[in-house]
Amino acid sequence: MRIPYDAPAPLGKEFIELAPEVTAAILLTLLAGWERAVASIDVRADAGEVLITERLRDGMRSTLKLEGLPWAKTMVILPGAESRSSAAVVPDGRTDIPVMLIEIFVRTQEHDPHAIIECKRIAGSDTHLCREYVVEGIDRFCTGKYSHNHAIGFMAGYVISGTTDEAVSGVNAYLSRTSREPEHLSLADACEAPTLISKHIRLSSSLVTLHHVFLPC
Repeated sequence: MRIPYDAPAPLGKEFIELAPEVTAAILLTLLAGWERAVASIDVRADAGEVLITERLRDGMRSTLKLEGLPWAKTMVILPGAESRSSAAVVPDGRTDIPVMLIEIFVRTQEHDPHAIIECKRIAGSDTHLCREYVVEGIDRFCTGKYSHNHAIGFMAGYVISGTTDEAVSGVNAYLSRTSREPEHLSLADACEAPTLISKHIRLSSSLVTLHHVFLPC
């Protein structure tokens, strides 16, 4: 099975667009990878974000290797890597889970990751973590620090207490407090599993769409 790896683009289009099938493939791989990751005894609510992310990365790789998914040979889950925004001369950030899509590389020769998953610990009752999810997560896509040439980004929230609904409400409450209601997370139908979506205006005035999954620890 061959899936289209980006939508047709007009000549000179700058941003990497992912077809809906590819967005769904990334989300499904992430969710299946989490099922493997959370089975590890060290993936707990009190575990560090880096450790949990490494387990998630391993789980996503195992999913691609063992589950016979149709995109298994065309998706590569890369190690965390330093990221350089379009205006930076030296790396100014570190991406959590970069994703390389072979068909995009063959067509564009774009060596940088074609999708980025940013991971954060979250709890709806913790206003600090809700703020960090936005300021150190969502806003990294808005400023171009991450995915400056991507139209779509991804975020994974590790729910360390409370429910996923409370986590979503906590993030949206922070966005409301900062007069950013149009950026609220809302339910999406990107794949058959429950996911959320939000849209944001970059500093460059371009639009970035973020897909969110909240993963109970």
